[in-house]
Amino acid sequence: MPAVKQADLDPKAEGPKGPFPDQPQDHPGTESMLTPQADHGEKSYKGSDLLKGKAALITGGDSGIGRAVALAFAREGADVLISYLNEDDDAKETERLIADAGRTAIRVAGDIGQEGHCRKLIEQAVGAFGKIDLLINNAAFQMAQDSIEDVTPEQFDRTLKTNLYAMFYLCRMAIPRMKPGSSIINTTSIQAYQPSENLVDYAMTKAAIANFSKSLAKQTMERGIRVNAVAPGPVWTPLIPATMPSEKVQKFGDNTVFGRPAQPAELAPLFVWLASGLASYVTGEVYAATGGRTPL
Repeated sequence: MPAVKQADLDPKAEGPKGPFPDQPQDHPGTESMLTPQADHGEKSYKGSDLLKGKAALITGGDSGIGRAVALAFAREGADVLISYLNEDDDAKETERLIADAGRTAIRVAGDIGQEGHCRKLIEQAVGAFGKIDLLINNAAFQMAQDSIEDVTPEQFDRTLKTNLYAMFYLCRMAIPRMKPGSSIINTTSIQAYQPSENLVDYAMTKAAIANFSKSLAKQTMERGIRVNAVAPGPVWTPLIPATMPSEKVQKFGDNTVFGRPAQPAELAPLFVWLASGLASYVTGEVYAATGGRTPL
Protein backbone atom coordinates (compact mmCIF):
# COMPACT_ATOMS: atom_id res chain seq x y z
CA MET A 1 0.00 0.00 0.00
CA PRO A 2 1.25 3.54 -0.70
CA ALA A 3 2.46 5.56 2.25
CA VAL A 4 -0.29 8.09 2.76
CA LYS A 5 -0.46 8.89 6.45
CA GLN A 6 1.82 8.61 9.45
CA ALA A 7 1.28 5.29 11.17
CA ASP A 8 1.22 6.81 14.64
CA LEU A 9 -1.83 9.05 14.07
CA ASP A 10 -4.89 8.31 16.18
CA PRO A 11 -7.52 6.98 13.73
CA LYS A 12 -10.34 8.27 15.92
CA ALA A 13 -9.03 11.80 15.43
CA GLU A 14 -8.50 11.65 11.67
CA GLY A 15 -11.71 13.41 10.70
CA PRO A 16 -14.44 15.63 12.17
CA LYS A 17 -17.11 14.10 14.37
CA GLY A 18 -20.73 15.14 14.71
CA PRO A 19 -22.98 16.70 15.53
CA PHE A 20 -22.69 18.23 12.08
CA PRO A 21 -24.50 21.50 11.32
CA ASP A 22 -27.81 21.55 9.50
CA GLN A 23 -26.88 22.03 5.83
CA PRO A 24 -29.58 20.99 3.38
CA GLN A 25 -28.46 20.77 -0.24
CA ASP A 26 -30.19 20.00 -3.49
CA HIS A 27 -29.24 16.65 -4.99
CA PRO A 28 -26.54 15.73 -5.94
CA GLY A 29 -24.84 18.25 -3.64
CA THR A 30 -21.63 20.25 -4.00
CA GLU A 31 -18.31 20.14 -2.18
CA SER A 32 -18.20 23.93 -1.66
CA MET A 33 -21.34 23.82 0.51
CA LEU A 34 -20.17 20.91 2.66
CA THR A 35 -19.40 21.84 6.29
CA PRO A 36 -16.85 20.79 7.40
CA GLN A 37 -15.01 20.33 4.13
CA ALA A 38 -14.12 16.77 3.13
CA ASP A 39 -10.54 15.53 2.84
CA HIS A 40 -9.74 13.93 -0.53
CA GLY A 41 -6.02 13.57 0.12
CA GLU A 42 -5.09 16.90 -1.44
CA LYS A 43 -2.38 17.51 1.15
CA SER A 44 -1.60 13.94 2.24
CA TYR A 45 -1.58 11.51 -0.67
CA LYS A 46 1.83 10.77 -2.17
CA GLY A 47 2.05 8.42 -5.10
CA SER A 48 4.75 5.90 -5.99
CA ASP A 49 4.05 5.09 -9.68
CA LEU A 50 1.82 2.11 -8.88
CA LEU A 51 -0.44 2.98 -11.84
CA LYS A 52 2.10 4.56 -14.16
CA GLY A 53 0.85 4.71 -17.73
CA LYS A 54 -2.63 3.40 -16.90
CA ALA A 55 -5.88 4.87 -18.23
CA ALA A 56 -8.86 5.06 -15.88
CA LEU A 57 -12.56 5.85 -16.18
CA ILE A 58 -14.18 6.82 -12.86
CA THR A 59 -17.91 7.48 -12.51
CA GLY A 60 -18.93 9.98 -9.86
CA GLY A 61 -15.41 11.35 -10.13
CA ASP A 62 -16.28 14.96 -9.42
CA SER A 63 -16.57 14.72 -5.62
CA GLY A 64 -16.45 12.48 -2.58
CA ILE A 65 -14.88 9.05 -2.96
CA GLY A 66 -14.66 9.53 -6.72
CA ARG A 67 -12.55 12.68 -6.39
CA ALA A 68 -10.27 11.04 -3.84
CA VAL A 69 -9.75 8.03 -6.13
CA ALA A 70 -9.16 10.25 -9.17
CA LEU A 71 -6.56 12.28 -7.27
CA ALA A 72 -4.80 9.16 -5.98
CA PHE A 73 -4.81 7.46 -9.38
CA ALA A 74 -3.33 10.57 -11.00
CA ARG A 75 -0.59 10.83 -8.38
CA GLU A 76 0.13 7.14 -9.02
CA GLY A 77 0.65 7.92 -12.71
CA ALA A 78 -2.73 7.27 -14.35
CA ASP A 79 -4.63 9.42 -16.84
CA VAL A 80 -8.24 9.80 -15.73
CA LEU A 81 -11.63 10.42 -17.32
CA ILE A 82 -14.15 11.50 -14.69
CA SER A 83 -17.85 11.02 -15.34
CA TYR A 84 -20.38 13.09 -13.39
CA LEU A 85 -24.00 14.19 -13.59
CA ASN A 86 -24.02 17.99 -13.68
CA GLU A 87 -21.74 19.29 -10.89
CA ASP A 88 -19.46 21.32 -13.17
CA ASP A 89 -17.66 23.30 -10.47
CA ASP A 90 -16.76 20.17 -8.50
CA ALA A 91 -15.68 18.40 -11.68
CA LYS A 92 -13.43 21.31 -12.69
CA GLU A 93 -11.67 21.12 -9.32
CA THR A 94 -11.08 17.38 -9.71
CA GLU A 95 -9.83 18.02 -13.23
CA ARG A 96 -7.38 20.58 -11.81
CA LEU A 97 -6.09 18.12 -9.22
CA ILE A 98 -5.45 15.50 -11.90
CA ALA A 99 -3.70 18.02 -14.14
CA ASP A 100 -1.60 19.28 -11.22
CA ALA A 101 -0.36 15.71 -10.80
CA GLY A 102 0.93 15.88 -14.36
CA ARG A 103 -1.67 13.56 -15.87
CA THR A 104 -4.29 13.97 -18.57
CA ALA A 105 -7.74 14.82 -17.19
CA ILE A 106 -11.04 14.56 -19.05
CA ARG A 107 -14.43 15.42 -17.57
CA VAL A 108 -17.71 14.32 -19.12
CA ALA A 109 -21.12 15.33 -17.75
CA GLY A 110 -24.31 13.34 -18.30
CA ASP A 111 -26.66 10.65 -17.01
CA ILE A 112 -24.95 7.27 -16.78
CA GLY A 113 -28.36 5.64 -16.42
CA GLN A 114 -28.66 6.05 -20.21
CA GLU A 115 -26.99 3.39 -22.32
CA GLY A 116 -26.03 5.88 -25.01
CA HIS A 117 -24.16 8.07 -22.55
CA CYS A 118 -22.23 5.07 -21.22
CA ARG A 119 -21.20 4.27 -24.78
CA LYS A 120 -20.03 7.86 -25.18
CA LEU A 121 -17.87 7.56 -22.05
CA ILE A 122 -16.15 4.43 -23.31
CA GLU A 123 -15.57 5.94 -26.74
CA GLN A 124 -14.16 9.16 -25.30
CA ALA A 125 -11.82 7.29 -22.95
CA VAL A 126 -10.50 5.06 -25.74
CA GLY A 127 -10.28 8.01 -28.11
CA ALA A 128 -8.24 10.07 -25.65
CA PHE A 129 -6.10 7.40 -24.03
CA GLY A 130 -6.09 4.67 -26.66
CA LYS A 131 -7.25 2.14 -24.07
CA ILE A 132 -9.07 1.51 -20.78
CA ASP A 133 -7.10 -0.22 -18.04
CA LEU A 134 -9.19 0.69 -15.01
CA LEU A 135 -12.97 1.02 -14.74
CA ILE A 136 -14.27 2.35 -11.42
CA ASN A 137 -18.06 2.15 -11.10
CA ASN A 138 -18.50 4.52 -8.19
CA ALA A 139 -21.42 6.86 -8.96
CA ALA A 140 -24.66 6.22 -7.09
CA PHE A 141 -28.06 7.70 -6.43
CA GLN A 142 -29.82 7.52 -3.08
CA MET A 143 -32.71 9.36 -1.48
CA ALA A 144 -33.85 8.51 2.04
CA GLN A 145 -37.55 7.76 2.49
CA ASP A 146 -39.23 6.68 5.73
CA SER A 147 -41.79 4.42 4.02
CA ILE A 148 -41.81 2.28 0.89
CA GLU A 149 -44.95 4.19 -0.03
CA ASP A 150 -42.80 7.30 -0.33
CA VAL A 151 -40.44 5.59 -2.79
CA THR A 152 -42.02 6.57 -6.08
CA PRO A 153 -41.66 4.40 -9.18
CA GLU A 154 -39.62 7.26 -10.64
CA GLN A 155 -37.18 7.20 -7.70
CA PHE A 156 -36.94 3.41 -7.81
CA ASP A 157 -36.22 3.53 -11.54
CA ARG A 158 -33.56 6.21 -11.13
CA THR A 159 -31.84 4.33 -8.30
CA LEU A 160 -31.60 1.13 -10.29
CA LYS A 161 -30.53 2.83 -13.51
CA THR A 162 -27.77 4.85 -11.83
CA ASN A 163 -26.49 2.16 -9.50
CA LEU A 164 -27.00 -1.03 -11.53
CA TYR A 165 -27.81 -0.39 -15.18
CA ALA A 166 -24.85 1.97 -15.59
CA MET A 167 -22.45 -0.55 -14.06
CA PHE A 168 -23.81 -3.25 -16.39
CA TYR A 169 -23.60 -1.01 -19.46
CA LEU A 170 -20.07 0.18 -18.73
CA CYS A 171 -18.69 -3.26 -17.88
CA ARG A 172 -20.30 -4.77 -20.96
CA MET A 173 -18.81 -2.08 -23.18
CA ALA A 174 -15.40 -1.76 -21.51
CA ILE A 175 -14.44 -5.42 -21.11
CA PRO A 176 -13.92 -6.07 -24.86
CA ARG A 177 -11.52 -3.09 -24.86
CA MET A 178 -9.54 -4.20 -21.82
CA LYS A 179 -6.31 -6.18 -21.90
CA PRO A 180 -4.95 -8.73 -19.41
CA GLY A 181 -3.91 -6.94 -16.23
CA SER A 182 -6.87 -4.57 -16.34
CA SER A 183 -9.09 -4.08 -13.32
CA ILE A 184 -12.73 -3.26 -12.57
CA ILE A 185 -13.65 -1.95 -9.13
CA ASN A 186 -17.28 -1.41 -8.11
CA THR A 187 -18.42 0.58 -5.08
CA THR A 188 -20.88 -1.32 -2.92
CA SER A 189 -21.65 -0.37 0.71
CA ILE A 190 -22.24 -1.43 4.31
CA GLN A 191 -25.86 -1.12 3.18
CA ALA A 192 -25.43 -4.42 1.33
CA TYR A 193 -25.02 -6.14 4.72
CA GLN A 194 -26.79 -3.87 7.20
CA PRO A 195 -29.53 -2.07 5.23
CA SER A 196 -31.10 1.03 6.74
CA GLU A 197 -34.87 1.15 6.88
CA ASN A 198 -34.97 4.47 5.03
CA LEU A 199 -32.73 3.36 2.12
CA VAL A 200 -34.68 0.34 0.87
CA ASP A 201 -34.06 0.82 -2.85
CA TYR A 202 -30.45 2.03 -2.48
CA ALA A 203 -29.47 -0.81 -0.12
CA MET A 204 -30.95 -3.36 -2.50
CA THR A 205 -28.73 -2.11 -5.32
CA LYS A 206 -25.63 -2.23 -3.15
CA ALA A 207 -26.26 -5.90 -2.34
CA ALA A 208 -26.66 -6.54 -6.07
CA ILE A 209 -23.33 -4.79 -6.79
CA ALA A 210 -21.49 -7.12 -4.42
CA ASN A 211 -23.10 -10.15 -6.05
CA PHE A 212 -22.49 -8.85 -9.59
CA SER A 213 -18.80 -8.25 -8.82
CA LYS A 214 -18.26 -11.80 -7.59
CA SER A 215 -20.10 -13.33 -10.54
CA LEU A 216 -18.42 -11.18 -13.19
CA ALA A 217 -14.97 -11.92 -11.74
CA LYS A 218 -15.45 -15.59 -12.65
CA GLN A 219 -16.14 -14.65 -16.28
CA THR A 220 -13.40 -12.11 -16.81
CA MET A 221 -10.48 -14.06 -15.38
CA GLU A 222 -10.33 -15.92 -18.69
CA ARG A 223 -9.44 -12.51 -20.19
CA GLY A 224 -6.98 -11.68 -17.38
CA ILE A 225 -9.25 -8.96 -15.95
CA ARG A 226 -9.79 -8.74 -12.19
CA VAL A 227 -13.11 -7.55 -10.72
CA ASN A 228 -13.46 -6.50 -7.09
CA ALA A 229 -15.61 -4.22 -4.95
CA VAL A 230 -15.08 -1.78 -2.10
CA ALA A 231 -17.76 -1.52 0.60
CA PRO A 232 -17.57 1.81 2.44
CA GLY A 233 -19.41 2.59 5.62
CA PRO A 234 -20.43 6.19 6.32
CA VAL A 235 -18.25 8.60 4.30
CA TRP A 236 -18.47 12.40 4.54
CA THR A 237 -19.48 13.58 1.05
CA PRO A 238 -21.98 16.08 -0.42
CA LEU A 239 -24.38 13.20 -1.09
CA ILE A 240 -25.12 12.96 2.64
CA PRO A 241 -26.73 16.37 3.29
CA ALA A 242 -28.27 16.26 -0.20
CA THR A 243 -30.16 13.01 0.38
CA MET A 244 -30.67 12.48 4.11
CA PRO A 245 -32.81 14.22 6.75
CA SER A 246 -31.09 16.75 9.00
CA GLU A 247 -31.30 14.59 12.11
CA LYS A 248 -29.43 11.78 10.31
CA VAL A 249 -26.81 14.20 8.96
CA GLN A 250 -26.09 15.61 12.42
CA LYS A 251 -25.29 12.14 13.79
CA PHE A 252 -23.70 10.77 10.64
CA GLY A 253 -21.00 8.21 11.39
CA ASP A 254 -21.44 8.15 15.17
CA ASN A 255 -22.52 4.48 15.00
CA THR A 256 -19.02 3.32 13.99
CA VAL A 257 -16.30 2.25 16.43
CA PHE A 258 -14.44 5.41 15.39
CA GLY A 259 -17.40 7.58 16.37
CA ARG A 260 -17.08 9.47 13.07
CA PRO A 261 -17.56 9.04 9.32
CA ALA A 262 -14.65 8.23 7.06
CA GLN A 263 -13.04 10.89 4.93
CA PRO A 264 -12.89 10.12 1.18
CA ALA A 265 -9.08 10.12 1.40
CA GLU A 266 -9.27 7.09 3.70
CA LEU A 267 -10.98 5.01 0.99
CA ALA A 268 -8.73 5.90 -1.95
CA PRO A 269 -5.78 3.63 -1.00
CA LEU A 270 -8.05 0.57 -1.18
CA PHE A 271 -8.94 1.43 -4.77
CA VAL A 272 -5.28 2.06 -5.63
CA TRP A 273 -4.22 -1.30 -4.20
CA LEU A 274 -6.98 -3.21 -6.00
CA ALA A 275 -6.17 -1.42 -9.27
CA SER A 276 -2.44 -2.11 -9.04
CA GLY A 277 -0.27 -5.15 -9.57
CA LEU A 278 0.07 -5.47 -5.81
CA ALA A 279 -3.36 -7.16 -5.86
CA SER A 280 -2.53 -9.52 -8.75
CA TYR A 281 -4.02 -12.55 -6.93
CA VAL A 282 -7.19 -10.75 -5.80
CA THR A 283 -10.49 -11.04 -7.68
CA GLY A 284 -14.13 -11.54 -6.79
CA GLU A 285 -13.58 -9.97 -3.39
CA VAL A 286 -15.41 -7.28 -1.45
CA TYR A 287 -13.12 -5.14 0.71
CA ALA A 288 -14.85 -3.27 3.51
CA ALA A 289 -13.98 0.02 5.14
CA THR A 290 -17.07 0.34 7.28
CA GLY A 291 -15.73 1.71 10.52
CA GLY A 292 -15.81 -1.70 12.20
CA ARG A 293 -19.39 -2.58 11.25
CA THR A 294 -18.97 -5.31 8.61
CA PRO A 295 -20.89 -8.40 9.83
CA LEU A 296 -18.39 -11.06 8.75
